[in-house]
Amino acid sequence: MPLASVLNCPTAPLSNGLQIPVLGLGTSHNGGYSHDAVLYALTECGIRHIDTAKRYGCEAELGKAVRESGLPRSDLWLTNKLWPGDYGYTAAKKACLDSCLEMGVEYFDLYLMHWPESKTPGGSNREMRAETWRALEELYKEGVCRAIGVSNFLVHHLEQLKEDCTVVPHVNQVEYHPFQQPNHLIQYCRQEGIVFEGYSPLAKGQVFNNHTILQIAEKHRRTPAQICIRWSIQNGVVTIPKSTKKKRIQENCEVFGFQLEDEDMAALGSLHDGRHVTWDPTNVE
Repeated sequence: MPLASVLNCPTAPLSNGLQIPVLGLGTSHNGGYSHDAVLYALTECGIRHIDTAKRYGCEAELGKAVRESGLPRSDLWLTNKLWPGDYGYTAAKKACLDSCLEMGVEYFDLYLMHWPESKTPGGSNREMRAETWRALEELYKEGVCRAIGVSNFLVHHLEQLKEDCTVVPHVNQVEYHPFQQPNHLIQYCRQEGIVFEGYSPLAKGQVFNNHTILQIAEKHRRTPAQICIRWSIQNGVVTIPKSTKKKRIQENCEVFGFQLEDEDMAALGSLHDGRHVTWDPTNVE
């Protein structure tokens, strides 16, 4: 195999000193995984950051793609997530180790609690989050997870975790695109030293029909996807666009050779209307 491409991708520092690439490849269930596309991202596009979850059902295939790429494990950033059906101290530890086994890796660079609501009987959401987080803290100390974090957590969830536990999450991964800009949450995360990571940066395709985004894309001779990914990155947000198409993955990586102007950033910033294209954690206690 030829020497794999390297994408000149900046990184963001976590509070523990690790550096997470600001651009990654997302995966998902329901047709959100393509073996060839992942291999292409790693070997042809220079992607080094892959995001997955037990819930997506593609851990074994992803592990196979990583091995087939020929890349050293130390060159990669692999994020996985713990499903709420595995919350609780014992279940969480077992699920993480099982995921490592399934993927054929000895550690994850980042391991996240997928959702603030527990789907396991045994206590209130707050109690289950704290018990689960204690398991993640141990996995972190043991080196099974090089960093630990949460996904879809709001300020009150993070505040409770801070009161109940020891390690502040290194990352909070939340829906983020021009129509969903949780700026209060972003501000809180930055104040607490938590890296804010955004998923669904293209709002599941809804950005492709927005007049403002199309105008900015035309102005820069870029695609709407590139504009939105660039906007996330310029806002200091780690972003993980999903695609199973090689051409789209290539396009999504070509976001470091141009800069959006202040007026473009302001125009995109004004598009927030609060819509969610995926789960809404607002009512989770």
